[in-house]
Amino acid sequence: MKTLEMSLLAGAYVQPRFPCNYNPTLSASCRTQKTATSLTVTTPKKTEKALFTESFDQTRDAQPLPEKKKRVFFLDVNPLCYEGSKPSLHSLGRWLSLFLEQVSHTDPVIAVIDGERGSEHRRKLLPSYKAHRRKFTRHISSLQRFSSGHVGRSLQVINDVLGKCNVPVIKVDGHEADDVVATLAGQVLNKGFRVVIASPDKDFKQLISDDVQIVMPLPELQRWSFYTLRHYRDQYNCDPESDLSLRCIVGDEVDGVPAAIRTVGRPYAQDALKNHADYLRRNYEVLALKRDVNVQLIEEWLIKRDNRNDKIALSAFFKYLEESKELTNSGRPSFYNG
Repeated sequence: MKTLEMSLLAGAYVQPRFPCNYNPTLSASCRTQKTATSLTVTTPKKTEKALFTESFDQTRDAQPLPEKKKRVFFLDVNPLCYEGSKPSLHSLGRWLSLFLEQVSHTDPVIAVIDGERGSEHRRKLLPSYKAHRRKFTRHISSLQRFSSGHVGRSLQVINDVLGKCNVPVIKVDGHEADDVVATLAGQVLNKGFRVVIASPDKDFKQLISDDVQIVMPLPELQRWSFYTLRHYRDQYNCDPESDLSLRCIVGDEVDGVPAAIRTVGRPYAQDALKNHADYLRRNYEVLALKRDVNVQLIEEWLIKRDNRNDKIALSAFFKYLEESKELTNSGRPSFYNG
């Protein structure tokens, strides 16, 4: 039987291979799955917070996946640069320090940053896509009176501290970081490694498998927590291959992707799918991660990471942030010399 992904593209409804139990209250806290630019409703068995809490002790002493293959980590940088909805390099420094010390250790880490104009393709398909984030950025700029070089200096500082920690930084203009991660993750898997994606972004759930897992920052616990295939099945009562279909239907309020179905019961849902096939196909294009970005994995990214300079680099980073805060309050410019 065809999966729902195929049925969306064909404009007809085919019942998914796996029945999904979905909790609508979770969608407001989730970012959406994305593509590249240049990718009867019931309550789930357990809430996402409960699943993360259960894995607290697991991440302290043991890894969720058996050590059959070596791991390669992808670090999704952009969302870590926010404290709630407020831009914060202190947030990045705190989560990076915990990540390198408690999670990745000497395993290879590849950091990925959103490219310039990375969201344009999706915004052409759906103007509401991340519209509130564009307004928020303009609002912050006017309030804090950022200079024209502020963003460039921030990126330079991020690149520098990651480089000193022996973490390569990848940025592909015209593409969002999620698409770059999805593309490189496929190449890493082909090399026989396991993939761990470090990100709070729920978009990556569509990639979860036996060899792909997510590790998410939990602000309430001030630590990272693994989210695996087992966690996904416990939460949604289906496999991740149905994740994209599910999100096409329920949408994502956080990223401005509207839902297609707000009724309960199979007859209502099937009618909605038939009547809104074009709507669903558009959501599919917006939400699906692209896996064919023009970026190639470099072998040296897969070697054991030398972590001996981590403490020195992070100490210099935090020192710069404190000095920068003081100088900003005094109206004088600050310079990073990590």
